[in-house]
Amino acid sequence: MKKTDKKRDNQLRILLTQLCDTAVDEIAGFQWLTHLVNYSRFPQSLKIVVVFDNQTNLARFSDQSRVQQCNKLQFIQQLKAKLASADIQFSDINQHVIFDTETACEQQHQGNWAARLQRH
Repeated sequence: MKKTDKKRDNQLRILLTQLCDTAVDEIAGFQWLTHLVNYSRFPQSLKIVVVFDNQTNLARFSDQSRVQQCNKLQFIQQLKAKLASADIQFSDINQHVIFDTETACEQQHQGNWAARLQRH
């Protein structure tokens, strides 16, 4: 990894950690998030993986008609703003965000997130 890539990765990690800390407090079932990237194809290759505890909480989060503290649309807007603050912008950020659950990983990959993330 080049020095500029390391700096960019550290900046991404800091921004995503801030978003994660907020989401843990505001979103029912939210567990963690991470990013995957190939810096030779940055930012097109950037993927943000957002993990919930189970499908029920992910479905509630995704339901835009529900009144809740933070829903999917609001979360995506917060993520977009965080990335924009680092001069990372996309024409359609939804193509760069993947939602997943702990239970799906357990069922399909025996809890092995490294194997599961490779499919993204």
